Amino acid sequence: MSKISSILSKIGHSYQLIFRVLAFLVALFLVVWQMPRTVKFKYEYQKMRPWQYESLYAPFNFPIYKTAEQLKMEEEASLKDFYPIFVFDANISKNNKIAMLQDFENQWYGSDEDKAANKIVLEKIYDTIENKGIITNISTIELKPESMIDVVRDRVVKTKAFRDFYTMKTATEFVSDYLANLDAGVDKSLINKLLLAYLNQNVIYSEDLTKQSEEQALAAISLTFGMVQKDELIISEGELITDEKYNIINSLRKEYDAMNSDSSFFNRNFNLYGQIVIVSLVFFFLFIAIKLMRPELLKESRSINMILVMMLLMILPSFIIIKHVPDMIFLMPVTILAMLLVTFFDARVAIYIQTLTLFVISLAVPNSYQYFVIQFFVSLVAIFVLANKTSRSKYFFTSAIVFMAYIVLKVGMALIFDAGLENVSWNDIGVFAMNALFTMLSLPLVFLFERLFGFVTDMTLLELSNTNTPLLRRLASEAPGTFQHVMQVADLCEEALFAIGGNMLLARTGAMYHDIGKIKNPLYFTENQSSKYNMHEDMSYQESAYIIIQHVIDGIEICRKYHVPEQIIDFVRTHHGTRRTEYFYQMAVRESIDGYVDETDFRYHGPIPFTKETAVLMMADSVEAASRSLADKTEESINKLVDGIIDKQIADKQFDNANLTFRDITTIKKVFKKKLKNIYHVRIAYPV
Repeated sequence: MSKISSILSKIGHSYQLIFRVLAFLVALFLVVWQMPRTVKFKYEYQKMRPWQYESLYAPFNFPIYKTAEQLKMEEEASLKDFYPIFVFDANISKNNKIAMLQDFENQWYGSDEDKAANKIVLEKIYDTIENKGIITNISTIELKPESMIDVVRDRVVKTKAFRDFYTMKTATEFVSDYLANLDAGVDKSLINKLLLAYLNQNVIYSEDLTKQSEEQALAAISLTFGMVQKDELIISEGELITDEKYNIINSLRKEYDAMNSDSSFFNRNFNLYGQIVIVSLVFFFLFIAIKLMRPELLKESRSINMILVMMLLMILPSFIIIKHVPDMIFLMPVTILAMLLVTFFDARVAIYIQTLTLFVISLAVPNSYQYFVIQFFVSLVAIFVLANKTSRSKYFFTSAIVFMAYIVLKVGMALIFDAGLENVSWNDIGVFAMNALFTMLSLPLVFLFERLFGFVTDMTLLELSNTNTPLLRRLASEAPGTFQHVMQVADLCEEALFAIGGNMLLARTGAMYHDIGKIKNPLYFTENQSSKYNMHEDMSYQESAYIIIQHVIDGIEICRKYHVPEQIIDFVRTHHGTRRTEYFYQMAVRESIDGYVDETDFRYHGPIPFTKETAVLMMADSVEAASRSLADKTEESINKLVDGIIDKQIADKQFDNANLTFRDITTIKKVFKKKLKNIYHVRIAYPV
C-alpha cells in the first residue's frame, strides 16, 4: 500500500507535466493520423538545369507519358474532323402529314375534282420539304452553310453540309415560290396555311450522341508513347535536364504517385513508421527550442496548449487540401500562424515554430522545396512587419505586404527554375490574393485565443492603459489623488523594467489598475482627503485596517465586473503581498493593555508577487506612497527611504517567488532614487 500511495503521490505532484506530455502526444497522433500516406518521389528537379543527384536508373518498367501540350495538339487534331450529330426523325413527318391531310379534308368546300388536284399539290410540296429535312437551329454550336454535320437516317450515318437542309425560314420561302408558279386552279391560300401549320423540324441535334462520339474520339488518344525498361539509364549525374529527359522523369514521378493508391499494407506501414519518427523529432525539437528560448512557457500548460492548437490549425487543413486539391495548397494561409505567434510571444519563437510547422507540411506537399522556400520567406516578412505591433490596423497592412511578398517570391522562383514567367499565371495571383485575404482572420483569432487561453496582447494592454477607458475615467473622477498616485507608480515601473528587462507595457498597465479598489471608499485613503478631518479617527485600528486591506478584494471584484484580464488582476491581488498595514498595527500594539494584537487582522491576504513585473510594482507602490510623506525631500532622505522600504520587503520574504536577482534589485533602487529626485527637483549635494 505504501508503494501505491507513493506512486499516486508522485503522480499528483507531477500532474501538470503529465498533461503537457499528453498534449504533445495528442498533437503527434493528430498530425500522423491526417498526414497523407504517400510514396514520395525523393528528387527535386527543374527543366534546363543539371541533374544534381547520382545517375538515375529505372527502378521498374514504366511508360513515357505525353506532355500536356502533346495531348492538347492530338485532341485538337482528333476533334478537327469531328462533326455534330443530327437524327432524322421520320415519325415527325409522318404524323404531321396525317394530321395535315385530315385538316385539309375538314377545310375543303370545293368540288371533288379540284379537291384531288389540290391534295396532290399539297402532298408534293410537303414531301419535297420533309424528305429533304428541316434542320433545327442550335444556339450552342455555330454552324455556317458550308459546315459539315453527321446525320443518322434509318440507322445509317451520312456526312452532309448544313446547306443541304431546309431551315424553317428557307422552307417557308420555298412554299411561297412554289405556289407563286402554279395556275389559278389551286387554292394557294389554303395550301400555304396548311403547310405553314404542319411543316416541322425533323433533323434534330442529338447532344448525347455528339458527346458520346466526342468522348470516344478523345478516348482513342493514347496517353503514353514508348516504354522505359527496368535498370535503363534515365539521366546521368550532372547531365542537363532537356525537355525529353524532363518528360521521362515526370513519367517516373507519375508512376510513384500511382503507387500511392496501389501500395501494399506492408509499404503503407513503413510509410507510417517513417512519418511517426519524423513528426516525433519535430515535436521534440519544438520542446527543446521552447526550453532554451522561453523556459517560462513550459511552466504554463496554457502556453503549450495554445502553441500546439495554433500549429494544428495550420497543419491539419493543409493536409486535407493536399489530399483533395494539391494544386491549391497556397490557398491555405499558413502565415496566420506566424502572425499569431509574434503577437502572443516574440519574433524568435514565431520564426522557430513557423519553420517546424512548414517542415511538417512540406513532408506531404508535391513540390516541397519551392513550397517551403516561398512560405518561409513570406512568413519572415509577416513576422518582421508585425514584430512591433502597436495597432490593429497593422494586421491589414501586413496582409497587403504578404500578398506582394508572395508575388515577388513566385516571380523569383520562376526566373530561377523556369528561366521565364511562363508558369506564373493569373490563377496564381488570384490564389495569393485569397491567401492574403484569409490572413486578415488573424485579428479575430487573436481575440479568440485571448479569451480561450487567458493571454493578453500588447494591443489589449495599450487599450487598457488608455486613461479614457471607463474604469480609469471613474478612478480619475472619484479618487483623483489615487489616480495621480497610480500614474506616478506606472512611470516608476516602466523605467525600472526598462533597466532590468521585462514587459514594460504589462507593468505600466497593471500599475494603473492596482489601486482601482479605492474607488469604493476613496475618502478612507490619505491621497484623496482634501480636509483636515480623517475618517479613521472615529474607527478602531482593526476596522481601519479592514477597510484598507479590503481595497484589494474590492479591486479584484471591480476589475472582473469590467472584464479586465486576469494578468492585470494579478497586479491588484499581489501589490501588497502578505505585508501588514504597519501604521494601524503599531498603533494597536501601543494602545493594547498587554501588548498583544492579533496580527492576522492587519495582514493582507496575498499572494506575494510571482513575476518580475508584479514585484517591481510592489516596490514602486510603497516607495511612491511613502515619498509623499517625507517632510524634507533631500537626496539623503530619498536614498534612505528607497533602501529602507525595499530592504524591509526583502526581509519580509515578499519577493521569494519572483525571478529577481540582487543585481536587479540594486538597479531598481537606483532607478527609483533617480526618478524621485527628478519628481521632487532635488539638487545633488556637492562636497564643500
